[in-house]
Amino acid sequence: MAEERNILLGILAIILGILVISFPLFSVFTASVLAGFAIILLGIWLLVQSFEIWSKSKATSIAFLFLGLIAIVGGIGLFGNILAFSFLASFWIFFAGFFLIISGIMAFFTKEGTAGMGIGAVGIIIGIIYILLASFAWNPYYLALLIGIWLIIDGVTLFFISPKQLAEIEKSQMPK
Repeated sequence: MAEERNILLGILAIILGILVISFPLFSVFTASVLAGFAIILLGIWLLVQSFEIWSKSKATSIAFLFLGLIAIVGGIGLFGNILAFSFLASFWIFFAGFFLIISGIMAFFTKEGTAGMGIGAVGIIIGIIYILLASFAWNPYYLALLIGIWLIIDGVTLFFISPKQLAEIEKSQMPK
């Protein structure tokens, strides 16, 4: 069994997942506020960096300045905007699905043996699932449902897998 801390985190993730599913618009609104606030903070940090770097590299400073301004404007636009948050989440899920399909096709044709072809096929299937999920994530209700289900699944897995076991699994799968 997992450690006590993981069980507590698992329970919290399950409760949060149920709350997200129960209050979908409030949950997506909260996520958009947090994401917008984080992007605004990132923009402020980039602006500060642009002024600190000015004496060393003017080109880098100007790049940080533009990125900071874009981040602040984007963060303000995202702050509390449910539709913008749903659009961006859907776009990124679609983007990831597209690249999973492309990498799956490449792995399918370049890897040797059945395992390599299987990995490619799994990448293609997961990419298709991502694209299907992206088509539902446009709607804030479905986006909240997807986030809630993910939190519940993550919470349940925390009951059975400890961080030590996960690290051992990852270490054993790394090439030597």
